[in-house]
Amino acid sequence: MEALKLIGVLVVILGFYFKKDTIATVVVAGIVTGLVAGMTPMEILEVLGKSFITQRTATLFVLTLPVIGICERYGLKDKSVDFIRGIKGATTGKVLSLYQTIRAAAAAFSVRLGGHPQFIRPLVNPMAQAAAIAKHGELDDKTQDEIKGAAAASENYGNFFAQNVFMGASGTLLIVSTMAEQGFKEVTALNIAMWSIPVAVISVILGIGKNYLLDKHLESKSKRKAE
Repeated sequence: MEALKLIGVLVVILGFYFKKDTIATVVVAGIVTGLVAGMTPMEILEVLGKSFITQRTATLFVLTLPVIGICERYGLKDKSVDFIRGIKGATTGKVLSLYQTIRAAAAAFSVRLGGHPQFIRPLVNPMAQAAAIAKHGELDDKTQDEIKGAAAASENYGNFFAQNVFMGASGTLLIVSTMAEQGFKEVTALNIAMWSIPVAVISVILGIGKNYLLDKHLESKSKRKAE
């Protein structure tokens, strides 16, 4: 019966697979999990309400959406295209590889640079899209989505795989405390940070390779379109 309480994870996976609303999917998953765990509807609502109040800072990204919309309405994308055209040899892959490298280096020193609402949506994605437009002309919806996904991945990879290089990072300290609870007293934050360095380097190399393949893919689509 304990395993049945994990049904919420299944609900989230199915919701994302069928591209349902993210917030609605998570709320439904929470309600289903609570019901399976034997909680009453009022108890579930109380938990959800407390979680929202205590974690309300997580919703601050909503405030950035109107700002991004205004910027795009008044020529953010056009300015990005003009800027990218002025850089010789700029491609979508190179823009994303540069950002991922910078993001990983910043995460390794615990510098809070980056983020989807702060950098990817208003800056990195428009520049990546602009590089493709400058080189291959107007993009179809599928190609735009591919670039959006690659831009989001550059943020995720750069942050996730490099943040534990910093000894004081929350993830590093969590690993150390968890290992200590399991009896591995000799594991230190320095050990975790040192072993995280090759992981971060490999993630950047793989990201650059992935973005190189993205450039080749865009070139191939452009040639087929021209034919």
